[in-house]
Amino acid sequence: MRPEYLIVDGHSVIFAWPELRELHQRRTSLARDALVRKLRDYQDWTGVRAVVVFDGRGAAVDVSADPGEIQVFYSRDGQTADSVVERLASKYGSQYRLLVATSDYLEQETASACGAECISAEALRGLLDEARAR
Repeated sequence: MRPEYLIVDGHSVIFAWPELRELHQRRTSLARDALVRKLRDYQDWTGVRAVVVFDGRGAAVDVSADPGEIQVFYSRDGQTADSVVERLASKYGSQYRLLVATSDYLEQETASACGAECISAEALRGLLDEARAR
């Protein structure tokens, strides 16, 4: 059995979920932190490794992950989170079981072509709620 990963297009989810969109309007970091907490909980409950990708910050792709935490990627300036998600799917789709969460149809199409399963931001909400109810 191949290890499982959940790869999330962070801003796609933030703008699809009203409560995160509201936090984003107050301060972007509040919405990001709330989403990261939800994904960390999901990872803890299920054992599925979670990865979230946010749009641009700096001259290079930035990744952070403390032991036991989820991986957080920021695309570099001039690059979208979509392209990072697609690159991750392309690179790891044959090695791991990937589930990509985004409401961007083209991004879903590309990730699917790389072997990943895809769900919308709303379906991600259902997945997280289901894991919490277990």
